[in-house]
Amino acid sequence: MDERDGPGEPDAMMGRIGQVVMLLHAGDREEARTRFAALWEEIGEHGDPLHRCTLAHYMADTQDDPEDELSWDLRALRAADAHTGGEDGRRILGFYPSLHLNLAADYWKVDEARLARSHLGLARRACDALGDDAYGDGVRAAVGRMELRVLGSDQLP
Repeated sequence: MDERDGPGEPDAMMGRIGQVVMLLHAGDREEARTRFAALWEEIGEHGDPLHRCTLAHYMADTQDDPEDELSWDLRALRAADAHTGGEDGRRILGFYPSLHLNLAADYWKVDEARLARSHLGLARRACDALGDDAYGDGVRAAVGRMELRVLGSDQLP
């Protein structure tokens, strides 16, 4: 389902997802998880890739179980990979550093250090798609912190 009226028109579904993201950032993870689940049912497994990527990316942050978090982050990556060009394709490129960073953290939590390192490397390489702005700086800093945690652990006895 694509709720855009045309090029440059507002995307109603992205607006709805954004409202739930605000709820999540306000600290109500359980309500955000419930609302994201309802939106996921509406979008469907084969809906607009940008919608699926965005929703799954944030839905992962509402999960209590690390395996569930990993599952949602993998859905977000699959949706990003399914996207085909255009304006949304350029927007999706900016998701990759964060998507791979989250997967690195997820794999680290479930004791899959090799996969964590692999996604961390992908996150670092994807940072080229980030702008020189607060968001890009924040993601690059988060990648650096994760590198210290994951790669630094290789130096431990």
